[in-house]
Amino acid sequence: MPIVLVTGPSGFVGSHVLPELIAGRHRVVALVRSDRAGELVLRRLGPGARDAVELRRGDVTRPETLPAALAGVEAIVHLVAIPRDRNGGADLRRINTEGTRNVLEAAATAGVRRFVHLGGLGIEDDPRLQFASSKARAERLVAASGLDWTILKPSLLWGERDGFFNIIADLVRRAPGVVPVPGDGTARFQPLAVADLARVIRLSIERPETIGRTYELGGPRVWTYREITREVVTALGARRAIVPLPVPLIGLVARTAERLGLPFPVAVDQLRQLGLDNVGPLDAIEREFGFPPRAMEGQLGYLRRPKREQEPAT
Repeated sequence: MPIVLVTGPSGFVGSHVLPELIAGRHRVVALVRSDRAGELVLRRLGPGARDAVELRRGDVTRPETLPAALAGVEAIVHLVAIPRDRNGGADLRRINTEGTRNVLEAAATAGVRRFVHLGGLGIEDDPRLQFASSKARAERLVAASGLDWTILKPSLLWGERDGFFNIIADLVRRAPGVVPVPGDGTARFQPLAVADLARVIRLSIERPETIGRTYELGGPRVWTYREITREVVTALGARRAIVPLPVPLIGLVARTAERLGLPFPVAVDQLRQLGLDNVGPLDAIEREFGFPPRAMEGQLGYLRRPKREQEPAT
């Protein structure tokens, strides 16, 4: 099995990908920026699994740190990305786009041919959409790299320590009887279990036929924003009315929070992103990777615990 370097191993997706790769008997190199991130990576793994992981320091935004980290590596799983910034999109470009460029160039220099890249479903290079644009440009860089690449484009991901569903759960906990949804709540998604994505990533590494291909990945059904919110409310055992709010009103609050540096669960850029469908073929995973993705209904019980408590027992 190849030695696989994973960028972003301490993040949500990375924390699920590492155990999957280790279970598949891969040796893993975890690229971390700090000792604290490395400790988090190891803490989430069982004692036996820790022996299959080597921590190496590096930062995708600092290309001079990458050559030593790639020594002896045979494949790369590139997960590093941020969903929002407070810097007018500059950090999104620096990390999502230029960080990808740096890893690709380091891989080419080091002779690492295999490159699996985590993109996103429903993104396009529209300058009005800072996150989508940063990710779309990164995908183009990967496809033009000349490496043996695979691009995986998932819809919303659910599972312990996720972002989107935990944000909604926090809104439900704070809401005095009502939960707002942007616009009419009809924005469409195809939620995918992060464990299924992790399995697809491992299979992509192991199957040469995935080289040079892009896969749109989603779960077994399409959900609207309103339906997702109702599922979260049900998972929490709560009683809430779901109330549509005009997107311009939410955008005004989000814009004010960003200007003042205050926390707010959604960024203005993310509200714009709701105008794009986040769905793909319903049968893609079973057709291309040979297993059915799991249904989300009744599976969000982990949201009853705050995000900080959704860590595996060690």
